[in-house]
Amino acid sequence: MDGGAAPKAGARPEVRREVPAGDADGGAGAGPGAGADSGPEAGTSRAPGARTGPEGSPDAEAAHPSAAETGPGGVPESDPGTGPDADPIPEGAPGTPRRFARLTRWQAEHPQGARVLSRTVTVLAAVLVVCTLVMPATIVGLGPATFFRLPGEAVVGAAVLLALPRKPRIALAAAGGVALAALTVLNWLDMGFRQYLGRTFNLVLDWSLLGDAQSYLEDSLGRTATLAATAGLLVLILLLFASLAYAVVRLSDVLARHSATATRGTLIAGVVWITCSSFGVQLAGVPLAADSAAVTLQSQTERVSNTLKDEAAFRKVAKVDAFGATPPDQLVPDLRGKDVIFTFIESYGRSAIEDPIMAPGVDKTLAVRTEALEKAGYHAKSGWLTSATYGGSSWLGHSTTLSGLWVSNQQRYRTVMASDHLSLTKVFRKSGAWDTVGVMPGIQKSWPEQSFFGLDKVYNAFELGYKGPKFSWSTMPDQYALEQFQRRVHGKKHDKPLMSEVILTSSHQPWGPIPKMVGWDQLGDGSVFKGIEAAGNDPADVIADTTKSRQEYGKSIQYSVTALTEWLERYGTKDTVLVFLGDHQPIARVSGNHASRDVPVSIVAKDPKVLDRIGDWGWTDGLRPAHDAPVWRMNLFRDRFLTAYGSTPHPKKG
Repeated sequence: MDGGAAPKAGARPEVRREVPAGDADGGAGAGPGAGADSGPEAGTSRAPGARTGPEGSPDAEAAHPSAAETGPGGVPESDPGTGPDADPIPEGAPGTPRRFARLTRWQAEHPQGARVLSRTVTVLAAVLVVCTLVMPATIVGLGPATFFRLPGEAVVGAAVLLALPRKPRIALAAAGGVALAALTVLNWLDMGFRQYLGRTFNLVLDWSLLGDAQSYLEDSLGRTATLAATAGLLVLILLLFASLAYAVVRLSDVLARHSATATRGTLIAGVVWITCSSFGVQLAGVPLAADSAAVTLQSQTERVSNTLKDEAAFRKVAKVDAFGATPPDQLVPDLRGKDVIFTFIESYGRSAIEDPIMAPGVDKTLAVRTEALEKAGYHAKSGWLTSATYGGSSWLGHSTTLSGLWVSNQQRYRTVMASDHLSLTKVFRKSGAWDTVGVMPGIQKSWPEQSFFGLDKVYNAFELGYKGPKFSWSTMPDQYALEQFQRRVHGKKHDKPLMSEVILTSSHQPWGPIPKMVGWDQLGDGSVFKGIEAAGNDPADVIADTTKSRQEYGKSIQYSVTALTEWLERYGTKDTVLVFLGDHQPIARVSGNHASRDVPVSIVAKDPKVLDRIGDWGWTDGLRPAHDAPVWRMNLFRDRFLTAYGSTPHPKKG
């Protein structure tokens, strides 16, 4: 029809009804694709049914819709065939879904409400995109100022989308939204891993740990709560992907509809970003120019690349062993005739001894137990080891200590377990002078690693006869596990001395409920702990309270150290040598965001010659290492221990 001409009298205007599949700024629930057949010139035609002024000329607002009220390609925000003066589209009209007919009818009946709702959705889409672009990868980085920054990725993205035709633009916008959602999920994983494990999420190696996390939650919170939390998380992730894809497409339509204004705005934003970045402009201590998404993408890419390179490099390292070819009779000759026990205490870290909340109780326990052991004729020396892991993945700490290799991730762990590298515990079996056994109440499935660690027999959670309640993740109290070790292994006569590896689990998070010491003669089958478990803290309450988590963690360490040293005081002999240490620090929420990875290590014996052998190590007398006691990387312990007790190096090279 002609520029301002009215339709012929009596004639029904020819109306091209295009019900938008989704006007990016033209109606609630509208998706991308509105105005697919409208070119830039479409906005110059007068909409049928437009209002006219007194002289018969079109009303200015109706004839020249503003940029804010037009759809892609200049089509007015209210579709020409659905305005207040147009005939409604019948719900049963061919090719017109009923939901769109109802939507357009609602738009026609409530034009002001439709505009407000549309613009609100657009603003929310912009907020969602900006928030995900500037989101930091650490929980401590979260703060109001973080979300009031200018993301450089948004500036680049807007420039690219403005330069594209409609279909490629929509496809790229949708793909960009999905990619941004994926980066956001990786950001969340980085936050969680930093908070619990003190490191970032590894895209190649860490997916298996998510199953372990679910098992941990099930043990701590119950199956129903865990399933509900898992389902809720999956729904949240799906909504995130759908919302971001829609949000970016919607914003791309807005850019295209106001291309001139958007182009100027993009140029201005680019200049502002470059200026702020160059001069380091900050808002409340946070850089105003943000590139968080680009940094996340770069770091994830580098992590994957480094992981793949590390696999080949570490395999070569694992083939080299300073004691791999040492003859059996030259292995630990100075410990012949001794019962040697290597014990790992879960999450026993430096924070337990030096943190102002946990330390008073733990330090008192260490002092009391040192005195009690001395009265029983035992003496101890203690130092520090820097663990290969933090907050969890205890097996990495165990394997690092016993293999002499830095086993800092799951890939390295698998490589070591598949190798013939000589573990410290296997040394004793290889010598032929010891029987070897493992007591591992945390193992609840098959454990092929038994061969690498050189253990003739392993007692898992189901082989210790426990009939009492679980204490959250821990299958049984440490005191019970140690008593069963005495009854089934240590207290029996042997043709050879024993080398034992014992893993204590009562100090595993979430530290609620915590067992209490009972009379050793009252332990029985563990039923005595039912009342103690029922009266203990709910793990959900402990998890939700950081201060309480720290307090209960300290109590759990006190319990584990007390149980172990009381066992030694009660059942140890002149030939017992106890080596005990932590596997890693507790989670960052307990130990702090900047805590070290150091853990205490102690060697306890009655025979003074045992401690004389390590006299040049500079370790502290007693069970509590001094703050300035020597700190070694955990992987160095194996070789230093073997050398101190007379082993002769005979390197083996792959």
